[in-house]
Amino acid sequence: MQARYMRGTSQVEATPKLVEIARPGVNWLVTWPSICCVVRQQAKRMAMKLDQATALIKSCAEQMNARYQKMVFDEWAIISLAAQKGRILAYLGPRQAGFQQNFRTDVRELREGLLNDEYTVGDFEFARHGVGPAFEAFMVVGEGMYLICNNTVQSMDGITKDPRWLGAQVPFVELSDKFRADPLAVAA
Repeated sequence: MQARYMRGTSQVEATPKLVEIARPGVNWLVTWPSICCVVRQQAKRMAMKLDQATALIKSCAEQMNARYQKMVFDEWAIISLAAQKGRILAYLGPRQAGFQQNFRTDVRELREGLLNDEYTVGDFEFARHGVGPAFEAFMVVGEGMYLICNNTVQSMDGITKDPRWLGAQVPFVELSDKFRADPLAVAA
């Protein structure tokens, strides 16, 4: 399908193969496949990379800990559940080997949310009763990719009882906004 914009009017004509884009002094004929290819290439260049995401997460953790005046989450992991394959893309925390080994048990409180396709990039969920290595939170950071947050000592219920928790949430919400604006993209 082709659409042609006629300068000075709001008329649009449909024809099968080309699009004429008119700007003052410039008329271009561009095929739809070319436009789609350029947009796709720009999106790939603009997508957040794993090292950028990890740097944002480290910064968020530091800000949260400063506002809370102690560690909020001591374990942060970016995981991919794309194509029905679970894999760890990045991990920050005290138990790298145990994280993968105990993942099925530790994710129990959040499993329903992780499998819910109504969540979009930037959305997050907290588990109120996760204790020890059981995960406290996740955030959708890209298509099929999640940030898992955990305090291996304290539950979310315990963390939220401290009045400083309200201020500590600000960097977490700002992080979710950053992922919403620029989702993580990792090659398969």
